[in-house]
Amino acid sequence: MTGILAVLAGSPFPTSYVVSHISIGGGGSGGTADTDTGTGGGGAGGYFTANSAVGPFILYAVTVGAGGASPAGVAVGNNGSSSSVFGYSPSVGGGGGGSSLSPGVATAPNTGGSGGGGCGTNATGNPAGAAGTSGQGNAGGAGQSSTVDPNLRKGGGGGGAGAVGATAAVSGDGGAGLASSITGTSVTRAGGGGGGKGTAGTAGAGGAGGGGAGGANANGSAGAANTGGGGGGAGTGTGTNLRTGGAGGSGVVILSMPTANYTGIVTGSPTVTTSGANTILTFTSSGSYRA
Repeated sequence: MTGILAVLAGSPFPTSYVVSHISIGGGGSGGTADTDTGTGGGGAGGYFTANSAVGPFILYAVTVGAGGASPAGVAVGNNGSSSSVFGYSPSVGGGGGGSSLSPGVATAPNTGGSGGGGCGTNATGNPAGAAGTSGQGNAGGAGQSSTVDPNLRKGGGGGGAGAVGATAAVSGDGGAGLASSITGTSVTRAGGGGGGKGTAGTAGAGGAGGGGAGGANANGSAGAANTGGGGGGAGTGTGTNLRTGGAGGSGVVILSMPTANYTGIVTGSPTVTTSGANTILTFTSSGSYRA
């Protein structure tokens, strides 16, 4: 046997193998606040995990979603962008937090991978948080309004991958994310943003897993990059300037495969690490992997 036949006889033909993967969409931003308002926290990006058989020589596209930008002017937060890999339905970007586009009138937050939190104003009622996407995230918490007590004007927390956002009446904290050890170390990602508060004091905390904190008569904090964390809602008191909701954190896609099968053919500059017998690719921007 000579030539290519000898090569094939001595080298097993590549076969399919299993890749474990997580994809997380970009987090939604918190709402921007005008007078007497505590806006809702942004929802976390949708969180999806699975094991997939991949075929040899096939190119698989990886899309990593951006976080929602801080709103320009008084507005509901912006949704994050979706992430995807291996042809599954996208991990949906997180929903933007609720705001108040006219005095005393709450504007609903956005649905998303996890939903944004509701806004609290100088009116009455508890504006609802938005829904998350089934199998990817949770709903945002309700805001709290008051016509008599500025300290009660608070936004609800954005939903997280692991828990709903807390209502403003409880704490306005963002919902917790989910922990994974796909990289060899346990890391929590996709926490919701905390709700804002209209006066100084304690706003909602960001959810574990990259959620940004809400602002108490201050801007909201941004969600952490490459976690899909939601941005914190803003808070503005009487006679103060406009405050801006925190931007959502960008998403991430992580692949883990047997090192014996890893081809090393990638685009997009993922971080490549090893854990035990596996090689892990962490994509923080879009790219591809050829099996």
